[in-house]
Amino acid sequence: MKTALTVEMEEALYYYCRENSDIVVEEVVMPDDQGIVDTLSCRLTAEEVFEWRCYELKVSLADFRSKAKLSFIGHYNYFVLPKALYEKVKDQILPTIGVLVYHQFVEKDTSRKGYFSVEKKPQRQQLQVSEKALLFRLISAQAREVSKAKQTARGLRVFSTERLYQELKKRQPAYDLFGGGINYYDRFIEDTQNQATEALKEELAATRAAYETLEKRLLDEPKEG
Repeated sequence: MKTALTVEMEEALYYYCRENSDIVVEEVVMPDDQGIVDTLSCRLTAEEVFEWRCYELKVSLADFRSKAKLSFIGHYNYFVLPKALYEKVKDQILPTIGVLVYHQFVEKDTSRKGYFSVEKKPQRQQLQVSEKALLFRLISAQAREVSKAKQTARGLRVFSTERLYQELKKRQPAYDLFGGGINYYDRFIEDTQNQATEALKEELAATRAAYETLEKRLLDEPKEG
């Protein structure tokens, strides 16, 4: 489960790469047991040669020391770290690996929540997988994102009730997808309860009105004898 900071850094990195005219996509599965690249970007140089960059995002010391495979298989490879974490681990980073440090804006009135500084430049290396394999996986990951976008455009009808329920339960503060600390599961329950309460109020009002009409009719009817 991604933390709010991870999602924030991931989004900022996407725009950082796009501003450098790169094609970029997150969570790309590599061939030959090379793991999953957190963010993969591809750039076409003036010489019409592809340059591949791999980014591994880490937000805590435990995350940095995780035994999960580091998929540094590109020409240029980077750790993407918050400033505080970089200060703790900078002496543990290999000379070949670059570092982008993420800084949060003090004022958060803009759409962007932070920016990057290049604290350490990477050294160019040979690709660790074939370029054809990289291209195929980049295209596959982009197709996955297009599929997600199409599902979103078609609305909730493409998701099963069980899937919607599971996703709503995930929306805890630790998994703050959109920022702002909103718990969408709790909000859904609250909205549902409010809707039920309003429906009962309307039903009660309608029943009371029908009763009053019936009572008036009985009073207006002439009495026998």
